[in-house]
Amino acid sequence: MKGDKVSGTSWDSLLRNGALVVVLLAMVWLVFNVDLPSAQELEDRIDDFGWLAWLVFIGIYAVVALTPIPVTVMAVTGGLLFGPVIGSAVSVVGVLLGSWGGYWIARAVGTDLIRRILGSHGPRVESYLDGAGFEAVATLRLMPGVPYWPVNYGSGAFGIDQKTFLSASVISVVPGQISLVALGAVVANPTWYNGVIVILGWAAVITMTVVASRRWKRASRENRESPAAE
Repeated sequence: MKGDKVSGTSWDSLLRNGALVVVLLAMVWLVFNVDLPSAQELEDRIDDFGWLAWLVFIGIYAVVALTPIPVTVMAVTGGLLFGPVIGSAVSVVGVLLGSWGGYWIARAVGTDLIRRILGSHGPRVESYLDGAGFEAVATLRLMPGVPYWPVNYGSGAFGIDQKTFLSASVISVVPGQISLVALGAVVANPTWYNGVIVILGWAAVITMTVVASRRWKRASRENRESPAAE
């Protein structure tokens, strides 16, 4: 029986390391070989699909959100293609689908492998997520300089439950996506209406970042001071 246990452990380790290699190779290939077109080029290509354009856009956005490729161009393209309202809706759906996919990939491959994949992002994301789930996910989503993908994979690997991950993500991605989509809408149609949406969107991002950060600090402090943490 001991031999069977060792053999099972070896196979488990082999499969997990194999999964790490596959995920790493896929992400490296996407970053260095998939040159995301400019917003204008994306607009021209997606617009050719006619009434299916919004479905194509959501699919592309979801795939991009799975990778370290920045999602900014996709959100701006949403504004160019669909305007501020529909563009915001399809951008939010696309980025949430991709984020959810990254979360479940992390759940499948395991914590140790995700730590290696996250690299320099790992310690920061893990320290935020430790003991402050909802507040941490929201803060990391809103924090400047933190891409979406480490938050997605870190949440799946470091014990954030699905309900917390999705609820925090939905609340925190909306203002950022709206502000980026509105930038694309301003380029396509520079009206005062679109300009106001940009201003309101970024004001909401800044306000929510401050509030989420304070709530995260309070939750982390309470977690450290609670009897269970001793």
